[in-house]
Amino acid sequence: MASWRIGVKIFMTTGDDNNSTTGDSGAPQIPDFDSIKQVSPYGVEFWSARDLSKLLGYTDWRNFEVAIKRAITSCEQIGQQPADHFVGSNKMVTLGSGSLREVKDYILSRFGSYLISQNGDPRKPEIAAAQAYFATATREHEIQQLQAEQEKRLQLREQVSENNKALADAARSAGVLPPNFGIFQEAGYQGLYGGLGVADLKERKGIGPKEDILDRMGRQELAANDFRITQTEAKLRDEQIIGQTKAINTHRQVGKEVRDAIRRIGGKMPETLPAEPSIKPLLEDKKKKRKKAIPPQGQVAFPLEETAGQGEPEENAE
Repeated sequence: MASWRIGVKIFMTTGDDNNSTTGDSGAPQIPDFDSIKQVSPYGVEFWSARDLSKLLGYTDWRNFEVAIKRAITSCEQIGQQPADHFVGSNKMVTLGSGSLREVKDYILSRFGSYLISQNGDPRKPEIAAAQAYFATATREHEIQQLQAEQEKRLQLREQVSENNKALADAARSAGVLPPNFGIFQEAGYQGLYGGLGVADLKERKGIGPKEDILDRMGRQELAANDFRITQTEAKLRDEQIIGQTKAINTHRQVGKEVRDAIRRIGGKMPETLPAEPSIKPLLEDKKKKRKKAIPPQGQVAFPLEETAGQGEPEENAE
C-alpha cells in the first residue's frame, strides 16, 4: 500500500483557501470530489486534505483535523498502516490579500479520504456525499485492480506454456526420451516444492486430478515456475548436457536453487500458496478470439478502402 505515496509530495499544487461548496443562492451543491483529485507523475491518485476539507463543508481547519485524527485511529484499528494513507505535508495557499502562506496539510489516499468521510460530522450533507463517492470509487478501483491482476496472470500463464515447449525441446536434445518426459518434469517440481510431486501438490491444494496444475497457480507461483523452466532450459543448452539421467538431475537441481533463492529473500514457499480459481476458461476464450481475428486463407484482415479513381492520383491542374 505504501507505493501510492511515491512522488506525491513533490506534486502538491498551490491551492486557493477561499473555495466554497455553496452556490450563489447559498444552497448546498453536490461536491465534485473528482475536481480536487490529483495524480502524481507515477500515475497514483491522491487528495489534499486542505482541498477535501472545503468540499466537506469545514471552514475551520482545526475541526477538520479532529476528523483526520479519528480516521487515523480507525485505520490503525482495522490493521492498516496510517502512513500508507495519511502523509503529513505542507501546502501553499493564497490569502485574501493575494500573498502566499505555507500551511499544514495531509496527502490522502483514496482509502484515507474514505475514512475521513466516515469520521466526519454526520450533520453535514457533504459528508454523506463523500461517503457515497469514496465507497463507490474504492470499489471500482478494487475491481480494476482485480482485472489487471487477472490479465497479468493470464499473460504469465501463456508465457509458461511457451517456455515449457522450449524446455521440452531442450530436454529432447539432451536425450530425454518422450516416455520419460513426465519423469523429467516431475523432477523439476520436486526440486522447487521440497520433494513434492504434481500429484502430492494437487492433493495438498485441493486441485482435481485431471486439472492442469499450472491453471490453478497464482501469479507469484507461476513466476517461480517460469524461472525454474527458463533456467533449466538455459542450463541444458549452455552446458550442452547430454544424457537422460543428467538432464533429469539438472532439472531437479535448478528447482532446488530457485527454492533456496525464495527462502533467502524471505518469500513464501510455493507449496504454501493457495490454489487460485482455474484460469482455463479465460485461456480458452482468448484462443477463440484469436481464431476469429485470423482471416480465412487468401483474405486480408483489413481490406483497403476503395478509392474513387484507379491507378496513381492525378495532380491538381493549374
